[in-house]
Amino acid sequence: MTDTGTDIASGPRTGTPAQTPISGTTRLYVVLGDPVAQVRSPGLLNPLFAEQGADAVLVPVEVRPDSLERVVRGLQRIGNLDGIFVTVPHKAGAARLAERRSRAVEIAGTANVLRREADGGWLAENFDGSGFVAGLARAGHEVRGRRVALAGAGGAGSAVAAALLTAGADRVAVTDPDLPKLEALVDRLAGYWPGRVHAAAEPPLHDSDLAVNATPLGLRPGDPLPFSPEDLAPGSVVADIIMKPHETALLRAAAALGLPIHHGIHMLTGQVASYCAFFGLRAPANG
Repeated sequence: MTDTGTDIASGPRTGTPAQTPISGTTRLYVVLGDPVAQVRSPGLLNPLFAEQGADAVLVPVEVRPDSLERVVRGLQRIGNLDGIFVTVPHKAGAARLAERRSRAVEIAGTANVLRREADGGWLAENFDGSGFVAGLARAGHEVRGRRVALAGAGGAGSAVAAALLTAGADRVAVTDPDLPKLEALVDRLAGYWPGRVHAAAEPPLHDSDLAVNATPLGLRPGDPLPFSPEDLAPGSVVADIIMKPHETALLRAAAALGLPIHHGIHMLTGQVASYCAFFGLRAPANG
């Protein structure tokens, strides 16, 4: 769930049970964002809760950045609230509001989900990057040895960069107009993968075989492209982590050039099994 407006998602579901009735015993989950209208996690998790007979519900909560800490601290005091999902623009802020952070969160500096632990503390995790890599693998796009141009050093971009490096990308060149944020991310990642991650003023598309948009550009009609796909070599894969719209302007432009494209939904469906394990649910049979 990201600064691109993405989170767990699913296409239309058919034949699923109605949502379990809410009662005094219902366990609560929330997804925090600003905006929050685009989130798709309730459409996945609530049917999943019903399928498994879980007495739980996930609801969207719109939170301004200046209210994030107050809202999260209040939610963490709700006795029957078990999990907090996080999307744009709260991933870095949410990571700082958990007592414990996974290795993925420590590396990326961002989180997209928090879980209440048995002792009442909160654990922050981030499945954006692993979900993105899993989605690439399912679509037949190998990461190992790839030269990657990555646009975006924010909440999702940082997790995607770390996961690509973990999966064996030969080089990840990251661009972002926020230079302090970009430099901080590259410095942090270089401590784990020296020589394989670089900051770039412009995406080195001529020298990349995988180009990824992890910025919000493409969420709104009229957004400029995050990079120019015509500068890529034939056969280079263009990936977008934006889910809505499904066909972003970037992907349309890349497809028109005959380049292989990779939709945002793949990143999101790639996270389903991880979320289920994280919250003690059974993964869906098709997940």
